[in-house]
Amino acid sequence: MTATGTSRKSGLVRGAVSGLVAAGLALGVAELVAGAIGRSVAPAIVVGGAAIDRTPRWLKEFAIEQFGENDKRVLLAGIFVTVALLAAVVGAVATRFRRIGLAGAALLGLVAAAAALTRPQARPIDVVPSLVAALVAVAGLAFLLKDPTGQPDRSRRAVLVTAVLAAAAVASGVAGRSLQNLRTNVAASRKALKLPVPVRPAEALPDGAMLKVEGVSSFYTAPADFYRVDTALSVPRLTTDDWQLKIHGMVGKEITLDFGDLLARPIVEHDITMTCVSNEVGGNLLGTARWLGVELAPLLREAGVDPQSDQLVGTSVDGMTIGTPVSAVMDGRAAMLAIAMNGEPLLPEHGFPCRMVVPGLYGYVSATKWLVDLELSRFDAFDPYWVRRGWDQQAPIKTSSRIDTPRPLARVKPGKVAVAGVAWAQQRGISQVEVRVDGGSWQKTRLSTAVNDDLWRQWVWEWDAPSGSHTLQVRAVDGEGDIQIEDRAEPFPNGSSGWQSIVVTVA
Repeated sequence: MTATGTSRKSGLVRGAVSGLVAAGLALGVAELVAGAIGRSVAPAIVVGGAAIDRTPRWLKEFAIEQFGENDKRVLLAGIFVTVALLAAVVGAVATRFRRIGLAGAALLGLVAAAAALTRPQARPIDVVPSLVAALVAVAGLAFLLKDPTGQPDRSRRAVLVTAVLAAAAVASGVAGRSLQNLRTNVAASRKALKLPVPVRPAEALPDGAMLKVEGVSSFYTAPADFYRVDTALSVPRLTTDDWQLKIHGMVGKEITLDFGDLLARPIVEHDITMTCVSNEVGGNLLGTARWLGVELAPLLREAGVDPQSDQLVGTSVDGMTIGTPVSAVMDGRAAMLAIAMNGEPLLPEHGFPCRMVVPGLYGYVSATKWLVDLELSRFDAFDPYWVRRGWDQQAPIKTSSRIDTPRPLARVKPGKVAVAGVAWAQQRGISQVEVRVDGGSWQKTRLSTAVNDDLWRQWVWEWDAPSGSHTLQVRAVDGEGDIQIEDRAEPFPNGSSGWQSIVVTVA
């Protein structure tokens, strides 16, 4: 390679590195600005949120299926990788076409500012972090590519300056996130919350409600292990001091509650199994908890629900909307505003300080987290977030069952093998679970003692397993005598169906 070619290549590499450092500094400073204004509107967050809103349904389902609860981390990683690639290209272009390169750096920030304005609950101030990022990116890139004489700088000084700015990018990002934590100290708010004693506690579990079978799902799901599926790239930060709930719309009178008002109402406990509509056959997007909170029906009766209203629209602090049938709240089931699960305040990821829980419905039509608004409306007047994306307006949970042990493709020894798992049909209950081997006759399993119709039941069947490869299949019968649907269906548009089958090797 000629000296000119080597110099050009070196310049392009230098430009790409400068673009990366300038972008990193811009993102770090933007985090700092977002922390200063107390809004979760850093460029990566608003761009990611806008991307989620515009992602095709099939791609969202693919992401949940492939990455589960890590889908948001994967999306953010993808955003940062994309920004890094674009920044490197912009920096390399700027070494030869300065104005075009700097304009490209500014454009990245302006795109983020435009994305900020498209977010639910957007305010004009939300564009500030992205606009600051644009200015910092342009200034940083120009500074890194020039020495005091205005020429490309390839000296040791340039390397030192680049390193210092890279360190400043990291420091400002960390400082910005710390500032957000200080401004909205959710951890301190959770710690300070003294959970009230319920006036109507949940019933003690009867003997036999939990089977002692190794490998079966724990009856209660630990809060840290409870599934999380939502669209929040950055977990909303809301304290009990900041929280308010407005009940309005088609009501006789509007009601506004602060957290103290909520705690002053009768506190109750309910054991409820929740299920995500994205749960595949045999999937793990469900869990059971003992929920503590306030029953929702008395609140709505106090507000005076218009008889023409058939939809209750819950809105999260980040603007997410979820529509719940009014009838499902008022028919006597344990619909509630929950503040705790399994004896501890809600985790931020699960809606602290307050969320909705309505048994018998998939979460996308019942389980608004970080709840701040309830509007009585009609299904024909408003489509919430997921309904606008093609999911059904109303989605009762389907009867389902799962084999927890043995695991798919497991190798077990010949002889007695415990085949066990869980089954659920919220609001109807489970009356029977059956297992068959290699398409043979159905065998009744031993069920755990029923607690209530909103809870899953554990089951177990002792299999005298012969050597070879075998297919195990499970199905449940609900409390109304209806057998779990055999036909396989994907989660869209109202929940999956089908009998789970697994293959195990006995050897």
